[in-house]
Amino acid sequence: MAGNDVEEKGRAAAQKSLDQVTLIDPDVIECPYHTYKKLREEAPVYKDPVAGFYIVSCYNDIMKVIKDTATFSSNVAEAVFPPGERNRAEEFGGYPSVPALITADPPKHKYYRNPINKVFSAARVEQMEPYIEQITHALIDDFIKDGYCEFVAQYTIPMPLMIIADQLGVPREDLPLFKEFSDALTTQVSGVANREQRIWAAKKNVEFQKYFVKVIEEKRVNPTDDIITDLINAQMENGEPMSVPELLSVLNILLAAGNETTTNSISKGILLLIQNPDQMKLVLDDLSLVENLTEEVLRFDGPVQGLMRVATRDAEIAGAPIPKGSVIMLRYASANRDEQHFPGSEAFDIRRRNAATHLAFGQGIHFCLGAMLARKEMNVTFRAVLTRMKNLRLAPGYPEPHHEPSIVLRGLKELHLAFDPAP
Repeated sequence: MAGNDVEEKGRAAAQKSLDQVTLIDPDVIECPYHTYKKLREEAPVYKDPVAGFYIVSCYNDIMKVIKDTATFSSNVAEAVFPPGERNRAEEFGGYPSVPALITADPPKHKYYRNPINKVFSAARVEQMEPYIEQITHALIDDFIKDGYCEFVAQYTIPMPLMIIADQLGVPREDLPLFKEFSDALTTQVSGVANREQRIWAAKKNVEFQKYFVKVIEEKRVNPTDDIITDLINAQMENGEPMSVPELLSVLNILLAAGNETTTNSISKGILLLIQNPDQMKLVLDDLSLVENLTEEVLRFDGPVQGLMRVATRDAEIAGAPIPKGSVIMLRYASANRDEQHFPGSEAFDIRRRNAATHLAFGQGIHFCLGAMLARKEMNVTFRAVLTRMKNLRLAPGYPEPHHEPSIVLRGLKELHLAFDPAP
């Protein structure tokens, strides 16, 4: 949380009468955890009066929904997007969006996931550590002598983008374009974008499609050792390869998810250490705590606030009736502060024993494919920053850090840091 003013606004938002609470409230978006606590205590299953979906806020209730894929489908596009907007890209000459990965249900889901599993396996990610370290230190080298950086633009955006671009087999020189493509998807799912922003995102999505259709055509002729080639060669349940719309939908999710979660988690982790100097001292004194630091960052203020499901039939969650066709918002970030699962949940504690049981990466069949890679990127970064950037602090003269507007993702717009370069 960015400061006393933001904290007070977040607290005030949670003090409204229950029927006025909405995740769309800008003060809740900026500082949501007081509202989450209110919902867990007063209405664990609550219909948002503005957004229209049912918010599920407690850990155990969310786990039950995640496990019941027959009743609670991940194919939410038709229910979530306003009429006429789901395939708006087609209006601008693009391909239709199809359910894939996080929006696909069993059994089809596994056919999208299987070709990618090997790239993000624990063994493969472990082998990638020297490569990740090289990228990390090269980026830090660019600003270390200055004693100052805008960490989001100079590190947390380019670092994971470079890595996912390399894994996809596309050139790093196109990183600015990839960031625009990623921003288009996050705008579409933000839940707060206006019509003009949604149209921009749809047009940018068509640019994404045209770019990657060319890449797909090239790799059909000249296959290489990368994710895109693996996806081209994959077989679906009918023995046929993925269609172009399927390939594009998978790649869109991979590109965005492959950078946004890490970007948001790393910048938030550094801010949390600055805001909690006792925890900063603990990890500086013992760098073996870095891995649990990563888990506690993901638990305490994760990069994904929640994802949606749609009820395939009349159902019930924690005694609350859920009509068929209803959209359910699983609020992972609230579950990660659930006192029943995480005692003392409002404290940022890098020695927390069960921190790794957080839901920041989801659970079940939709557990984040890139979780191992994201964790490795965070671990490598935290070690490098703590070793090379001493006396880490917020740079004076800049506004307090604030978050991008979204009810799904949670990331800092900017993070201005000052530090003393290590000798």
